[in-house]
Amino acid sequence: MIAERNPQVGKAIVTFRELSADERVRDLQDRRQRAEWDRAARERWAIKQRDFEIARNMMEDGEPVDKITRYTDLTHEEIENLRTNQ
Repeated sequence: MIAERNPQVGKAIVTFRELSADERVRDLQDRRQRAEWDRAARERWAIKQRDFEIARNMMEDGEPVDKITRYTDLTHEEIENLRTNQ
């Protein structure tokens, strides 16, 4: 009712709503971005775990480290650490 009687108050309310809407949009976008980063991190972790499992199986079969690095994204160091920690 006050906005109806005072155009300046009405304009201020419109501006406030626009700024609030932008803030909500920014917050929503930020949340979406964080969710995407989390999804990508979980995917990278799952792939790394799969590579470790493949490397363990290949080591059990006596495959050389060079061959294991070709079939996985693991480094020589990661494979050697896996070998010593088994």
